[in-house]
Amino acid sequence: MRYLPHTDEEIRDMLAVIRRGSLDELFCSVPDSCRYEGDMPLPPAMDEWQLTEHMEKLAAAMAIDDKARVLIGAGSYHHHIPETIRAIMSRGELLTAYTPYQPEMAQGTLQGIYEYQTLTSRLLGMDVANASIYDGASAMAEALLMGLRVAKKKTRVAVSAAVHPHYRQVARSYLAPTGYELVELPVGEDGRTDPALLASLGDVAAVAIQSPNFFGVIEDLEGLAPLVHDAGALFIAVFSEPLAYGLLKSPGACGADIACGEGQSFGMPRSFGGAALGMFACRNEFVRNMPGRLVGQTKDLEGKRGFVLTLSTREQHIRREKATSNICSNQGICTLIASMYMASLGASGLAELARLNHSKAEYLKSGLHAAGAKVVFSAPTFNEFVVEFPGDFRPAYQRLLERKIVAGLELGRFYTEHAGRYLFCVTETTDRKTLDAIVAEVNS
Repeated sequence: MRYLPHTDEEIRDMLAVIRRGSLDELFCSVPDSCRYEGDMPLPPAMDEWQLTEHMEKLAAAMAIDDKARVLIGAGSYHHHIPETIRAIMSRGELLTAYTPYQPEMAQGTLQGIYEYQTLTSRLLGMDVANASIYDGASAMAEALLMGLRVAKKKTRVAVSAAVHPHYRQVARSYLAPTGYELVELPVGEDGRTDPALLASLGDVAAVAIQSPNFFGVIEDLEGLAPLVHDAGALFIAVFSEPLAYGLLKSPGACGADIACGEGQSFGMPRSFGGAALGMFACRNEFVRNMPGRLVGQTKDLEGKRGFVLTLSTREQHIRREKATSNICSNQGICTLIASMYMASLGASGLAELARLNHSKAEYLKSGLHAAGAKVVFSAPTFNEFVVEFPGDFRPAYQRLLERKIVAGLELGRFYTEHAGRYLFCVTETTDRKTLDAIVAEVNS
């Protein structure tokens, strides 16, 4: 959508309607001490042609463009988006994120959400899913708060140190003003969460484990579930790459009580960090403590199928200050895109795509290992893995970057103990030529 500023005449007309003589008078309630004095140090305005040229120059200065091969995942993944999604989402009746505060007038929106909930529940092996949360990080934070609501008198939650660092930071921000405590579980030498600390934690309300975790390692969710439950806590299975569950057992089948994470992989481009989709599902016994809203199916007076907001009493527009969450938008566009993606691929398509991701990642992993790199963690991985090079990898990294290949993510910024190690991600969009080029550069 193009930006078209208001004309001086339009501004005068609007000010006249609200009985203000100028824009300064419009903001007269702002104290002088809070106002900026003088002119803003901004460059002169450009016309549309000049602005287009300026933006093109800025784009040309970027080291990475749409032709680059980026082998970085770390919570945001580049997958092929079926053309059917772009075609269907461009339809005007679907391209809306309107929240159905009058649900009886938004049957199409509600049906789209209902289909999303159904597909999400099947993917994650859960009884019920909500109409999405903002992103994977806030989904995990909401899951921890949900665990505290269920446990009532408990004041501590535990999160694996292998959970995405941004997710853990968001959880700490959520809990900081509440008085609740967040404890981190250590990571073992194999890259999996070490559950030894669980037994000594005591009053833990919930435990969050990510699989595949930030290092790409597949956690033993089935083995962790009874340990978490024996500690009297809810088991939260977190994910940042939902495609993995096309190949792995679902969180529900592994004993999780809540499954939540990021759904960006399902049809949404990365676009410099957005849009995101917080997927959230749980067992039916906990549904009344779940954040967000639920859409259900019913029949009208004539016996025709219809859709309604089944549960939305936790929201601030209903309960106001007593609301248990602040999920005020159903993110209609993101949920609909994810629904289309899952429906387009189907169970067999998701499984085939997951196997392709895994096999390509294993190809690069074995190639780097043969070239002298050390695979840091011994546990199985999905489409990401961590390697350590025998020498300084930065010169080779720079040479690859000049060829428009971004060879992994250096982990020192997130984990000081892993400084100099690189997290590589391979999806179906990475061709063999690129993988061979990386291995050849390491060998040179």
